[in-house]
Amino acid sequence: MFAGFTTERVLTGEASIFVRHGGSGPPVLLLHGHPRTSATWHRVAPRLVEAGFSVVCPDLRGYGRSRGPDAVPDHSAHSKRAVARDMLTVMRQLGHERFCLAGHDRGSYVALRLALDHAQAVERLALIDCIPLSEHLRRADATFATRWWHWFFFAQPDIPERVINPDPAAWYGSKADPAAMGAENHAELMDAVAHPEVVRAMLEDYRAGLSVDRAHEEADRAAGRRVTAPLRVLWSLQDDLEDLYGDPLDIWRAWADDVDGFGIDSGHHVAEENPAALARALVGHFRPETAR
Repeated sequence: MFAGFTTERVLTGEASIFVRHGGSGPPVLLLHGHPRTSATWHRVAPRLVEAGFSVVCPDLRGYGRSRGPDAVPDHSAHSKRAVARDMLTVMRQLGHERFCLAGHDRGSYVALRLALDHAQAVERLALIDCIPLSEHLRRADATFATRWWHWFFFAQPDIPERVINPDPAAWYGSKADPAAMGAENHAELMDAVAHPEVVRAMLEDYRAGLSVDRAHEEADRAAGRRVTAPLRVLWSLQDDLEDLYGDPLDIWRAWADDVDGFGIDSGHHVAEENPAALARALVGHFRPETAR
């Protein structure tokens, strides 16, 4: 994976972030989702390098080989605001003051927070399989709770750790197909979830989502804060975002000044399942002249 990429560890003051980066040209930051690591981008990142970008793929705070502070009672140590600060520091230490940004799943919430809190740093934004956390929760009904039950299970204190950590390979491996993911990507995931501190950090991500992150988003809406970077919203047609909400763009128009988007024929892990289509969608947004 990631032939020609450099790996290093960036210290942000609060966290130690494992980073892969490679290529030359305009910088692009790619943020993975749960329970993946930066390796989920192994089929997309090389395509972006070939298209002329510098590509940065970190493990989020506490995920994979990145490490952060211990959990705190209000979950703020794993808030999207804290993780977004990590990502901004990573990019600055790599010499990138302004960059394009894409996030998937939990990484998309970090990307949204980065774009809201540090608008001057984000040139263009792509969010994949995402509406804001507060919008999910505002619309939550029995269907959402049944399909996305893990949000509410992971938010419970201590119980998820006691369920998952005795056999994390069974918990996380049941839906992780090595052939679909790529053997090295799969091995990296399985190695990561074998560490109880990684499992705890990933659960704290969800606990923050239902508490401090939701509060931050609601404060944004009350203050009229919006995404000012051009936003492309992408979603997996074989996932359930459209089933739950109809056209996701209808929701995003209340959050962003300049938004477009479309679905991609894929299951949830689109970077692994349809990397060519995702890379084309990202290149077309990050370099708009190529889409004309």
